[in-house]
Amino acid sequence: MIEQQIKNAIRDIPDFPKPGIVFKDITPILKDPGLCEAIVNSFALHFQNVKIDAVAGVESRGFLFGLQLAGKLGVPFVPVRKAGKLPFTVHQKEYDLEYGSATIEVHTDAFKPGQHILLHDDLLATGGTVLAAADLIREMGGIVAGFSFIVDLNFLGGRKKIEPICNRVVVLAEYK
Repeated sequence: MIEQQIKNAIRDIPDFPKPGIVFKDITPILKDPGLCEAIVNSFALHFQNVKIDAVAGVESRGFLFGLQLAGKLGVPFVPVRKAGKLPFTVHQKEYDLEYGSATIEVHTDAFKPGQHILLHDDLLATGGTVLAAADLIREMGGIVAGFSFIVDLNFLGGRKKIEPICNRVVVLAEYK
């Protein structure tokens, strides 16, 4: 089962990035090409009958599998980046974090209004960043067609925040 393979590969890093947090490190997954392929294939299977015009990956770990998934689905990849990282004209969205705020951005020509965008990130925690990415896509005229995550830290409640936007949420490994 892919969920157990993912959980076996993930490395827990206590007290990172600050005391009291147990960071779920997905980089050991990257050492296993077979598992990487199984992850992409699993996502593609879940979305094979869904209208997807592009996959948007959230910086930076959302790029790792988001780009592969876009390739597997035969659609463009849209990088959702932190402010100041994209060289062309951008749409931006500022959002609140636990302590402070952040800004994400997308190129103005990344997709056309009315296109169906699958939002991908490696991990769903509180949902703040992916919620901001979904808002940005909708403000640009896109339609959020679904969300995909390798891991969901269900106990942090992120899924409840994003399901009102689109209840098509695919998670391969869940921590309750």
